[in-house]
Amino acid sequence: MNPLCCIAPVSLDHTDGIGVAAGTIKPLNLLRAPALVESVPDLIETVQEEVKSSENGVVAGLLYKWVNYGKGWRSRWFVLEDGVLSYYKVHGPDRIWVGGGVGVGVRVIGEDSVRRVKRSGSSGGGGKQWKPFGEIHLKVSSIRASKSDDKRLYIFSGTKTLHLKCNSTEDRNSWIDALNSAKDLFPRVLTSSDFEPAMEIVVSTENLRARLEKEGLSEGLVKECEEIMLDEVADLKDQLVSLRQKHVVLIDKLRQLETEKVELETTVVDATKERESYSGTMNGRYSDFYSVLSEGISTESDPDNESQNSDSDQTQNQNQITYFDTTDFLSSESLRSASYRSRSSSVSTSEGLFAIKTPRYPFVRRRERLPEPKEKEKPVGLWSIIKENIGKDLSGVCLPVYFNEPLSSLQKCFEDLEYSYLVDRALEWGKQGNSLMRILHIAAFAVSGYASTEGRQCKPFNPLLGETYEANYPDKGLRFFSEKVSHHPMIVACHCEARGWTFRGDSNLKGKFWGRSIQLDPIGILTLQFEDGESFQWSKVTTSIYNIIIGKIYCDHYGTMRIKGSGKYSCKIKFKEQSIIDRNPHQVHGFVQDNQTGQKVAMLIGKWDEALYYVLGDPTTKPQNYDPMSEAVLIWERDKSTAQTRYNFSPFAISLNELRERERERLPPTDSRLRPDQRFLENGEYEMANLEKLRLEQLQRQARRLQEKGWQPRWFRKDREDECYRYIGGYWETREKGKWDGIPNIFGEADTSQIVE
Repeated sequence: MNPLCCIAPVSLDHTDGIGVAAGTIKPLNLLRAPALVESVPDLIETVQEEVKSSENGVVAGLLYKWVNYGKGWRSRWFVLEDGVLSYYKVHGPDRIWVGGGVGVGVRVIGEDSVRRVKRSGSSGGGGKQWKPFGEIHLKVSSIRASKSDDKRLYIFSGTKTLHLKCNSTEDRNSWIDALNSAKDLFPRVLTSSDFEPAMEIVVSTENLRARLEKEGLSEGLVKECEEIMLDEVADLKDQLVSLRQKHVVLIDKLRQLETEKVELETTVVDATKERESYSGTMNGRYSDFYSVLSEGISTESDPDNESQNSDSDQTQNQNQITYFDTTDFLSSESLRSASYRSRSSSVSTSEGLFAIKTPRYPFVRRRERLPEPKEKEKPVGLWSIIKENIGKDLSGVCLPVYFNEPLSSLQKCFEDLEYSYLVDRALEWGKQGNSLMRILHIAAFAVSGYASTEGRQCKPFNPLLGETYEANYPDKGLRFFSEKVSHHPMIVACHCEARGWTFRGDSNLKGKFWGRSIQLDPIGILTLQFEDGESFQWSKVTTSIYNIIIGKIYCDHYGTMRIKGSGKYSCKIKFKEQSIIDRNPHQVHGFVQDNQTGQKVAMLIGKWDEALYYVLGDPTTKPQNYDPMSEAVLIWERDKSTAQTRYNFSPFAISLNELRERERERLPPTDSRLRPDQRFLENGEYEMANLEKLRLEQLQRQARRLQEKGWQPRWFRKDREDECYRYIGGYWETREKGKWDGIPNIFGEADTSQIVE
């Protein structure tokens, strides 16, 4: 919630709350500003007249409030008093006793409200102080009537919209009049309670003299005691005067802040109205940009659990006024138009994407499709498996092979390098001394690793302890190697070599069933090291897979990714969590900051499954109603040539499990492409895949005992300083020799002759 909404307006009671007794005005407090002394009587008289002229200043009644798509419209008892609109529940254990909320002189709107008050009038509960379920301060809010429904109205507080519905048009008009009148009636003014007089300190020594004379002390001693006491009191009085002076300064400062606060509230409301009006004429493309400027700071959620996107269809009918974060700002049409614009502009600018030369690599022909399945896939009841494993670690749950895709987690690590050309460009930008363009490309590379997850509904195979995977891709200039280095916890380490840079990391992917969804929390650090010494480190964000029981399965990535650079710049990217009714999901936005000054020097906007753009300069200095896409430059775009496979694999993913005869002779017996259950699944032999998967899981149960006995990975060692696994070398040299002495056949005695393509 906006902090301004939490500021309670000055309460004006109808009787002694104004601070005037018996028609007289109390003397002015000496601690208050003297410039306001002459205005006090006029101020109090004005306030008294306003209160007397509004005998029906308190308004109450029954309204229907939109909560969310699950609960819909729910009835609430609303009370408007002192410029604050409070609402209470009328059902359930926390329901309000309506009769206790309606006092003398309270105006009740609506026939249903009047009947409810009459029914509750005879029941008990009038002595309880009811706590409101929510409040809206009208001072910083705007009220609007719906143009498509004559019974609905909206109250916009700057951070959220309260959607209300009345029983009739007359009731809606009455409520709108009452709300507008209350908003104008209770401005932020000082009351007479701010002008109480200061107490004058009077010191008397009579009691002290009488007590001392009674004790028989001489006159000289009595006077000496009086002088001592008066001196002490004088010191105390000096301290009080000093404190009073400080108090006066503090009061003046508070008055100044109060004035600035009122001006700020007015500015917020006016600016919000202007922004809504402008964004309405431009199809609401700017709402998300201004949420980016505030770095996506989340607001306090309404206690009624209402959705801020709950009535998006309705608000679009209101002259396209945008109230919510999810807009068409990053729609596919906007991205495509910006993509064409940025491509044409980038060629002619020194900051363009194609102003540098990237390495040229040889062409390598790879397979373009998966083998045709030999059997018909048999559906499996997922709920029968899930209900026994809710809340458990996903890595420890044995699932049938039907829930897997023919790739292992080791191969999935290499899939993150599909757009490695971004790192090649970052290398070239660094050679030219452009550190900003370098980190922008690194950020795009970090985001691009999630593009292949869209539409992927199956989990990769959990590798066996000691299982490895190599990928030699001269067409990308890459040589990649990964190994499962720990079984419990399950940790996969990888190392990639390229021209001018290396990429390494380890990942402990923790997964849990939550009934209707699976949550995957990555633990580990990815490191990118350039040959010039500059390095970047980041961690992945949380991934969740939803609707695994009912509905269309989809995955989402959310959280904040922080890319820490050892050089001049670092970057922070926020993956926006998708809501159920989100019309524009998969959004990402972030900033590039100077490591020394903390100044924002560029902004990143886009979608992790489509494209990413950058805008140079500090976005907080941009003028209001600024269109970021007018200056956005495309830095990365997803390859749309996705093959129509049963696993929604991209062409790059299809090539990961390809195995040729000349490669098989040089591979170690631990390579993922030799894993029989994974190969059977790719060929569509589901029965054999299930049998092999169960057999390998039986063998894998021995892995924990091996690890407890001191088993060590063959190609990686844990660094004692940062607890990360690092490649120790030797794999590619051993591969050239084709001698794998001491490397066990972890896949057992299964016949793997059919896996060669």
